[in-house]
Amino acid sequence: MLKPIQDILQTVKPSLRCITAKEAKEEIMTNGGLLVDVREPEEHQARAAKGSINVPRGLLEFKLPAIEADCHRPIYVHCAAGGRAVLAAEQLERIGYQSVTVIGCKADEICEVF
Repeated sequence: MLKPIQDILQTVKPSLRCITAKEAKEEIMTNGGLLVDVREPEEHQARAAKGSINVPRGLLEFKLPAIEADCHRPIYVHCAAGGRAVLAAEQLERIGYQSVTVIGCKADEICEVF
């Protein structure tokens, strides 16, 4: 039996750190964190948060270690509505990143704040 993605998100999300776009911007300004947009390239090209890098969720575990090898650097992930960001954060923690945060709001809000 297939497990609905909403059930998986509800299971995973409580173990992750989730904050607003405004909180993320304030933190990044002080800690030099990396803002990662895990949407597809077409979505990122249409409208992106200033200073974000685009690494699609499906490639994240393969590409991010080459971009950021420091597992202690704060990583802030976002997507269009939150689901992909939650799954991305889970994977980043699984491969060893120590400070991963989900920005839990819609991409439009993130773009307005950043």
